[in-house]
Amino acid sequence: MGILEDKSNARLFYKYLSKVYDQVNRFNWNDEMRSEALSWLEFGDDDRVLDVGCGTGFGTEGLLEHADDVHGLDQSIHQMEKAFEKFGKRDRVNFYRGDAERLPFVDDTFDIVWSSGSIEYWPDPVQGLAELRRVAKPGGQVLVVGPDYPHNRVFQRIADAIMLFYDEEEADRMFEEAGYESFEHHIQQATPRSPRAITTVARVPES
Repeated sequence: MGILEDKSNARLFYKYLSKVYDQVNRFNWNDEMRSEALSWLEFGDDDRVLDVGCGTGFGTEGLLEHADDVHGLDQSIHQMEKAFEKFGKRDRVNFYRGDAERLPFVDDTFDIVWSSGSIEYWPDPVQGLAELRRVAKPGGQVLVVGPDYPHNRVFQRIADAIMLFYDEEEADRMFEEAGYESFEHHIQQATPRSPRAITTVARVPES
């Protein structure tokens, strides 16, 4: 387990990173990548949408372009305070402080569940993915963006020490163990020199 997969370490990390997160994040996960990921989802007129690990609200901002009923959850109050500045606490978005592995929502609540840049910090990613599936409605969609496992051996050692990185084979295993039957993976990259993201779009079984 990487050092940032410990929840207390991750909270401390984001206490300081939150000050510059929006500027730094765009080198790895930018507007174009977000728009591409959003294009893989099917939005309805009255969809209820959840952003798990919403952070400062970068993904949330994109979701608001497609849905009016948007909810955001994160464990870091420092990250969410940046999102409050953009959207208010209960204005355009309903925010909750919580844990991806123990979501504070009843079953079958959301039409779309989105999570970008969060899974890499979950100590038990399969449990987190199962929670996303649990709160999604039957036939709903789940989209998860995480860091693709590097090919360079030196970078692999560094990645393993920090947090979760995974390839398509590992993504298959995690999503299948979490109960998903239909999903597909996409590789995204801001620039040829940027770290690659692995974006999975899954459909929740109807029954």
